Amino acid sequence: MLNYIWAAMIILGILFGVMTGNMKEITEAALDSAGEAVSLCITMAGVMALWVGLMEVAEKSGLLLKLTNMLSPFVSFMFPRIPKEHKARDYISTNIIANILGLGWACTPAGLKAMEELAHLEEERGNPAYFSNKNSGNGGKRPERTASNEMCTFLILNISSLQLIPVNMIAYRQQYGSVNPAGIIAPAIAATLISTLVAVIYCKVKDRRRGV
Repeated sequence: MLNYIWAAMIILGILFGVMTGNMKEITEAALDSAGEAVSLCITMAGVMALWVGLMEVAEKSGLLLKLTNMLSPFVSFMFPRIPKEHKARDYISTNIIANILGLGWACTPAGLKAMEELAHLEEERGNPAYFSNKNSGNGGKRPERTASNEMCTFLILNISSLQLIPVNMIAYRQQYGSVNPAGIIAPAIAATLISTLVAVIYCKVKDRRRGV
């Protein structure tokens, strides 16, 4: 859907430029934006390499393990039905820590692994990851994936995650000449703290209604 929206905006912009005689300005803006995009990609690649490297150092030094253990009570509170020794808990903790540090690139692999382990957990409980074609209600064309309660909770937490260091926003602001690129830190902490609290309350209310 977003592809159609962006395509429509580009087409409308070009048509408006033609009708108003501003095609020269549109062409110059397109070329300038292309150059800025390449420069931004290089900047973000450097930032990504730095912070992902720091995550690797934290993992090798044992710091990540200590942080994971500190998060264990929170994970148990949010996911009471996941066994304490299950691999999913480690991946969920790693994902949350990476999100808190603003490392969106580093948290993605852990998030995918967490989802895989949660799917395995459902299979161990006797709940297959897919409905059968017969019961899918779509004419047997393709099976439908179903998400467990833990999967939904994890996804909501991942989307609303608290961020102490919004690395992406700081890099963007610096790239575009902000006088104080790190000035976004306090508002980002406040906004993501509120979103995380709302997510936690929402998930627990839903759990209570489901009798979890």
